[in-house]
Amino acid sequence: MQDDDILGKAYDAQLMRRLVIYLRPYKWQVLLAILLSLTVSGLEAVRPYFTKIAVDVNIANKDSKGLLTTTVLFLLLMIVRGIVQYYNAYITQKIGQQTIFDLRMELFRHLQKLSLKFYDTNPIGRLITRVTNDVEVLNEMFSSGIVMVFSDVFMIIGIVWFMVTMNAELALISLSVLPFLIYGTVIFRKKAREAYREVRLYIARINSFMQEHITGMLVDQIFNREKKALDEFEKHNAGHREANIKSVFYYAIFYPAVDLIGAVSVGLIIWYAGGNALQGSVTIGTVMAFLQFNEMFWRPIRDLSEKYNIMQTAMASSERIFKLLDDTSYIAESETPKPFINIAGKIEFKNVWFAYQSHAGEENWVLKDVSFTINPGETAAFVGHTGAGKTTIISLLSRFYEIQKGEILIDGINIRDVALSDLRRNIAVVLQDVFLFSGDIKGNVNLGNDEISVEQIKNACRVVGVDRFIETMPKKYDEEVKERGSTLSVGQKQLLSFARALAFNPKILVLDEATSSVDTETEMLIQSAIQKLLSNRTAIVIAHRLSTIQNADTIVVMHKGEIREMGTHQELLLNKGIYHKLYLLQYKDQEAA
Repeated sequence: MQDDDILGKAYDAQLMRRLVIYLRPYKWQVLLAILLSLTVSGLEAVRPYFTKIAVDVNIANKDSKGLLTTTVLFLLLMIVRGIVQYYNAYITQKIGQQTIFDLRMELFRHLQKLSLKFYDTNPIGRLITRVTNDVEVLNEMFSSGIVMVFSDVFMIIGIVWFMVTMNAELALISLSVLPFLIYGTVIFRKKAREAYREVRLYIARINSFMQEHITGMLVDQIFNREKKALDEFEKHNAGHREANIKSVFYYAIFYPAVDLIGAVSVGLIIWYAGGNALQGSVTIGTVMAFLQFNEMFWRPIRDLSEKYNIMQTAMASSERIFKLLDDTSYIAESETPKPFINIAGKIEFKNVWFAYQSHAGEENWVLKDVSFTINPGETAAFVGHTGAGKTTIISLLSRFYEIQKGEILIDGINIRDVALSDLRRNIAVVLQDVFLFSGDIKGNVNLGNDEISVEQIKNACRVVGVDRFIETMPKKYDEEVKERGSTLSVGQKQLLSFARALAFNPKILVLDEATSSVDTETEMLIQSAIQKLLSNRTAIVIAHRLSTIQNADTIVVMHKGEIREMGTHQELLLNKGIYHKLYLLQYKDQEAA
């Protein structure tokens, strides 16, 4: 939660320079919006001047024709102001939406490039907060912050200028309460800043908690943790409520205080100007104009207080966003990638060392000096206890992580010298934990790849036997798939993921315990499909079931990150080593059954 505790300054020049970059494509729209804002402020500031003319010139001289002219001109002024204000609001909001669209696209594009190591250490709820809440805060700054600040400042300057030129002494008296406003504003800023830090922190906690517990709802229900989870959520939610109430409390004090100071200013105008008006040294029109100017003066002051909070929250959000964008935890690609087409599929690991994490310069090695070769068209099975490093092998082959030592070659080409898109296009992975996207069955097989035709999708499903249950559905291949495939059984999802891998026609096929979660009948369907499809493909199989690995060309036995044995099923049994022990412990009963 450390990132979410960032509050930031009300204005940070370095962050603002980075934010302005997103406005560059729309610089002419920004300039137009500023010009329109200044025009609106100017037209608003000149309004009380018409009151003075109407009272002191037209009414005082009983000039009905002049009063009509003044009224018509005032009406035209308001019409023009309304039109300009409409276009100003439209353009500023459009600028905000355009820049937010660009920023969200850049964030999501960046998240797609980050390696799995980044996601191993960052809560998903916090990342969602970056792309949603934090970006939306910047929308307020772009659409109603930066541009409208010019409008408010210009209006204040214009009002002060008109007041001074109209009656400097009266202007000084009406503005004599400003020191009290400045003092109140300083206190308000400090208190609001502290309250906002708590609000942001609790929002991040709620997002992370919701993401984790909605994803793990099944576990909560299985173990009757609903009450415990609800109590935990209540703490976060109550904290968020109290932090918001605290911030509202400061607003509830500040705005009436501003109104009170403004009322004191009105009283001073009436006391001083009213008395002089009776003596004839100040006109009635001037008094009325000053009262209008006074009311107009405090409105942008209140607006600027809101803009302060918008700017402060925007600076905090931008700091978190740019910290994410500056994260370089992605797999570096070669500037001159080698061609990687029509590969044979030979895989070589040469003295590979890998650690997920390092502490004080000391790596906690998951793989230690691993070397093996899988020839084109061969099937290699990896077995070993949990944590031996089997799944890490396939993660490194697809370059989801970067190795610390050694080389990984495919057809003699170091995978670091190959474009990631080319590398992964030739490798299909079927995982034990299948992920399906919301959409339809067809889309979950081709994943939106238009190069894979409907006929290819049906053929892949037919080969693995998944077409049997698809054909029983009302919409068949257009049948809706809910989020994470919640309406499908584990076996059906597993078969769909297998069809997905085959539809992409990879040269290298990886099965990570792909049959461990299916029933015997479904496993038989997969085994039948595997026998047909492994021809002319290099395959890596990680499995615990004997039926999956006993026909492999090579079985690699791993233990504590090292390769301890290699050979065929029968050879390893005769060696009476680790594989033989695994067979006795795990496979003998299965084979007997």
